[in-house]
Amino acid sequence: MRIIGGEYRSRLIGMPKGVEIRPTQDRVRESIFNILQDLNNKTVLELFAGSGAFGIEAISRGASYVTFVDNNSRCVETIRKNLDSLDIINAKYDIIKANALSVLPRLEKTDGRFDIVFLDPPYYKGLAKKCLINIDSYDILSRIGLVMVEHFRKDELPVDLKTLIVEKERRYGDTVITLYRKIA
Repeated sequence: MRIIGGEYRSRLIGMPKGVEIRPTQDRVRESIFNILQDLNNKTVLELFAGSGAFGIEAISRGASYVTFVDNNSRCVETIRKNLDSLDIINAKYDIIKANALSVLPRLEKTDGRFDIVFLDPPYYKGLAKKCLINIDSYDILSRIGLVMVEHFRKDELPVDLKTLIVEKERRYGDTVITLYRKIA
């Protein structure tokens, strides 16, 4: 897989071996970053990080800090190797081996808030909906916070959240990207 924009454009990153993940297609990833536009000095949380492609792309495009979360040891090791291969300094990221749902209370206790949360859970398990409900329950978003959800077209996502509203939705075959914005 290649980084598609920014400082590390065209550089390759590895995929975890022996792990069933569904990498985001280049055209979908490019569309996401076109929607987000300016990532300079943004803090990013990538849940279900897999290879870390989204977070690495965010760093490449100017994000100041990325927190990668995945519960699979092989994915965590792959993220670390990908960051090392690009010589990205440790001060720009954190890697947490944890379940995406259980890590949110811990993240709420930290001082920082995330400007962008990228959520790409496995399809067909209802995890996108559960994660959104939990993100809505914990104070982890900055005042300009966005949550970008990649999900299967038949997944029903909540629209009656307390702190988040749907801003945009884009379809790419069976894949849908839904953008939630924090209510000020």
